[in-house]
Amino acid sequence: MAEGDTAKPQPRPIIRLGLFLISHSLLVSVVCCAAGVFALLLLPVLAKNTYISENALMPGSASPMLSNDDVSRARAFVNKVISFDSKSDGSSIGIQELVAQHITDLGGEVNFHKFLPQVKKFNPLHFFSSPDQGIVQENYTCSSYGINTVGFIRAPRGDGKEAIILVTPYNSVKTSTGEAVSLGIAYSIFSLLTRVTWLAKDIIWLAADSQHGEYTAVAAWLREYHTPSFDGSGRSLFESNASPITGRKRDDDFLRAGTMAAALVIKVTDGSEKAERDVLNLYAEASNGQMPNLDLINVVNYLAVNGQRLRVKVEKLGSLLDSSWLRSLAELFHKLGTVARSLNLQWNFGISVAEYIEGTATLASSLYNQALGVPTGPHGVFRDYQVDAITMEISSKRLANYKNRPNELLLQGGRLVEGVIRSVNNLLEKFHQSFFLYLLTSPNKFVSVGVYMIPFALLVAPLPMVAASLFADSTRRNSGMENKVKSSPASSDIPAITFGSWRWLHAAKTVFIVHFWGAIVALLPHFLSLGGDSPPLTNLLIWIALSAFTLLILQVILGSSFSLPRMNQTRGMEWTLLKSVTIAAACTGLCIMSVINFATAVIGALMLVPMCLTAGPLWLDAKAKILKSFIRVACNVVLIFLVFPPVTYYLWKGALVGLDNARVGDFWNWVESLWTWNSATYIYMCMVHLPCWVLCVHTLLYPC
Repeated sequence: MAEGDTAKPQPRPIIRLGLFLISHSLLVSVVCCAAGVFALLLLPVLAKNTYISENALMPGSASPMLSNDDVSRARAFVNKVISFDSKSDGSSIGIQELVAQHITDLGGEVNFHKFLPQVKKFNPLHFFSSPDQGIVQENYTCSSYGINTVGFIRAPRGDGKEAIILVTPYNSVKTSTGEAVSLGIAYSIFSLLTRVTWLAKDIIWLAADSQHGEYTAVAAWLREYHTPSFDGSGRSLFESNASPITGRKRDDDFLRAGTMAAALVIKVTDGSEKAERDVLNLYAEASNGQMPNLDLINVVNYLAVNGQRLRVKVEKLGSLLDSSWLRSLAELFHKLGTVARSLNLQWNFGISVAEYIEGTATLASSLYNQALGVPTGPHGVFRDYQVDAITMEISSKRLANYKNRPNELLLQGGRLVEGVIRSVNNLLEKFHQSFFLYLLTSPNKFVSVGVYMIPFALLVAPLPMVAASLFADSTRRNSGMENKVKSSPASSDIPAITFGSWRWLHAAKTVFIVHFWGAIVALLPHFLSLGGDSPPLTNLLIWIALSAFTLLILQVILGSSFSLPRMNQTRGMEWTLLKSVTIAAACTGLCIMSVINFATAVIGALMLVPMCLTAGPLWLDAKAKILKSFIRVACNVVLIFLVFPPVTYYLWKGALVGLDNARVGDFWNWVESLWTWNSATYIYMCMVHLPCWVLCVHTLLYPC
């Protein structure tokens, strides 16, 4: 070796791996996307049995104390509530006062809470603020007020710093038999807990007046509990020391207890006659895909199955239960599990066909409800205050014959609630041991965050590699073009291109403007809501028209973001830089959304990733005139059509309820529901999904 020669440094292995992946981005993309979809379908097989992480809960360790005397008193109370609607004289007291009298007779404290129906008005700032303080409307009449009745039991062994909440929604205008029974179950528990000595946490019974909606009643009370609103005199706006029904003075104002350890919403509905035994339906999804601690669900499931012989169910996507392709896939996984066990007995991947179908339908329902970002019951409002809560809906075929056999249902439901309260009462701190991020495949099986993030990671893995590959390819081509221009004899007549590596700034400008436009699109419904009520389809068409017009205005004001540099030599490859920055923005948006709401992110990845990876100028494929190009054009056109948000929603709803029952205008109604619940899915749709769709359309129509 010559003295002046020096050894060329070799890149590190990680750098060589990165260069290899970038250079083979097409193959890596196909493999990762296929693996991501396969891993997503494999989640029901990988689900684990639930277990109670917090040893202090000890469900079922104590014998139930709820007696027949408690049930008898509860039965008499239920009969009064049921017969209340038959009274027509103006002197009769309200159900609120009836509940309050029974609580007072038991020795508990009572508080009334008046609230107004919440105005469902779109306010974009609510997406970035704490729970809404509510708006007081002066033009509401007295009859518009809802009145919650709240009972308190102070724990003899407690210090008043923690509380357990029981919620029983009922319509004070027309109370159904199921609502009356749910009030009876809570009353039986309340009568028991006023006598026990082991209670270490205060008990709050919220009889929520749901004439304006279950969620509204609970949300109004929680708002006042945590963030009271005061008038000019310094008095809480909804506080009152008199009964709102009879006017009788009370010594208390708005009563409070300590920090809420857990909340249970109790509901009773009429079950199917075909069911062999009563069913307990669990609802756990809150806003933006939040879930309660898994230990709370595990305790309820354990006590319901082993203590009260109830069949526990979680919601399923019924359209998948009879799906032929899903059955074929289940049979394939069953055969693969059989082969795996024959090779090694420790490879226990076996799952029956029926179990896989049930697990997939449950998993799909869990993903769907979390992705919507809309709570599945009044328990959802508690998660906004970081309180673990679920709705327990007892579906009993005995409800229709309640008058003949009233004690059984009250005793069964009461002992279930008693067992849950005893377990939560044992906790020395809030729920923290088990999972907060999980997906249910059955009441006793779940997929943890460490497992379900694998499919999402595989789906988005091609995005940064393809973006880097496109950027490197564009930079290499532009550098070659610059050298060609500089070495040309006529180079003195053509201005030299400098800082070629910064040409991506033009594409970044385009992507930034389109995403900024997405933020404006998210705010447009606010102005539409000021114009009064209009048909949903009309509002949707106006929204689309205003969005398109706004995009054109931005293009004119901020510069021609969709125009190309006046350099014919590099004009043909500018679309690669645009696609590279678009893919990078899509990857960033999906990753951020996965932290906020995983279900929205994974469903969005299933739609965005194929569209972003396959998008390319149609003119290039048209010039090629080969079968491969024709297939790519067809795929791009189909994907662009299917991923447009209103079309996607219409097809999804059509798959769930049938195309005959789906309407295009329903998309506007869905968007309004997202405003009501301050769902981050709305922000994702307007600021990530829609801008990426527009940029992909721009890439398809790019002139070459």
